[in-house]
Amino acid sequence: MPNTLSQKSTRLFIILGGFFIANALIAEFIGVKIFALEDSLGIAPFNWNLFGQKGSLQFTAGVLLWPVVFIMTDVINEYFGQKGVKMLSYLAVGLISYAFLMVYFAISLAPADWWVGINTTNGVPNMQAAFANIFGQGMLIIIGSLVAFLIGQIVDVFIFHRIKKSTGESKVWLRATGSTLVSQFIDSFVVLYIAFVGGPQLVGNIEPWSMGQFLAVGTVNYVYKFLVAVGLTPIIYLAHHLIDRYLGEPLATQLKHQAQGQK
Repeated sequence: MPNTLSQKSTRLFIILGGFFIANALIAEFIGVKIFALEDSLGIAPFNWNLFGQKGSLQFTAGVLLWPVVFIMTDVINEYFGQKGVKMLSYLAVGLISYAFLMVYFAISLAPADWWVGINTTNGVPNMQAAFANIFGQGMLIIIGSLVAFLIGQIVDVFIFHRIKKSTGESKVWLRATGSTLVSQFIDSFVVLYIAFVGGPQLVGNIEPWSMGQFLAVGTVNYVYKFLVAVGLTPIIYLAHHLIDRYLGEPLATQLKHQAQGQK
């Protein structure tokens, strides 16, 4: 009997799954940083005006990776079906939750006296405060992000297979980009609603966003993700080409057929 790890399909699933989970985990942690897109690109501020709100293009750094995660979802979906995507999604949520628990535990540890002020000359007078503020993201943001991620994943795999059932093996761009655009729409608004609208109303000690601010920020975030998802479409074809070449046509076709038959 051949070693399981020697099988190409198994190695492919491990590689794709590892990259999928790594991107999701990194996106959660870098999401604490808010960056200005116009300044980063060296262009004039866009100054959008939506739902009575005005602003520049500012996003969490996590938006750099979430489109990649959803593209990876579609690639995994193509070869390993809904069961493969759901298993990796649940695993990702579990590992992200575990990572945040470990971070909060690390924050609670008493810092060494010499370490607290070790970077004072570099503009960081209190390393403990910096560590806690950077890694200790608000619980509502964490919950909102994880719930949005799970809902987005479930919707993504459902739409992907509905489109593939209608179009067959053709129109890879339609099922991949189409499912991503719908799931990204849900993801963009669910996380903001839980973290800044519904959540604050429940806990009562945080001022919730107005509906105008919620709709404006959600729309701007979605438009950005929409453009990135469309721009990444050629990457999907490249990924399919490389994977088909690695697996060989018979095995690639077999995996796709098995994936399509999963519920």
